[in-house]
Amino acid sequence: MTATHSNHTVYNVNYHFVWCPKYRHSFRSKIEEPLAASFRTICEEYDYEIETLHIAPDHIHLFLSAHPKHAPSEIIRTVKSITAREMWQQHEPLIEDYLWGGGFWKVSYYVGTADKASATTIEKYIERTEHV
Repeated sequence: MTATHSNHTVYNVNYHFVWCPKYRHSFRSKIEEPLAASFRTICEEYDYEIETLHIAPDHIHLFLSAHPKHAPSEIIRTVKSITAREMWQQHEPLIEDYLWGGGFWKVSYYVGTADKASATTIEKYIERTEHV
């Protein structure tokens, strides 16, 4: 991870987000590819750089870099709301079997920051399959 340059800013801001689907239902295997594609599209559109993405059966790890003008709460709200809307549009018959009453993601989430040294540790943690 190196510093990113924009017009008036040089930055290295990294966030590790973890959150769960509503009711912690495991339907990942049925929508993993379109969900991953949705994350990539959103992050590209909003200029967030995905460092590592892991879609576990009942939770998501997203490690990304973003311009400091983006608050972590804004990033997670954007990613969760757009992916939820897209997954409902694309997979409603499947999802409604798991998520009665609507919604897609739990409201809560974890966010941690990482500097250059801890970024490698976080990436290794996410890539390990033991925590799944």
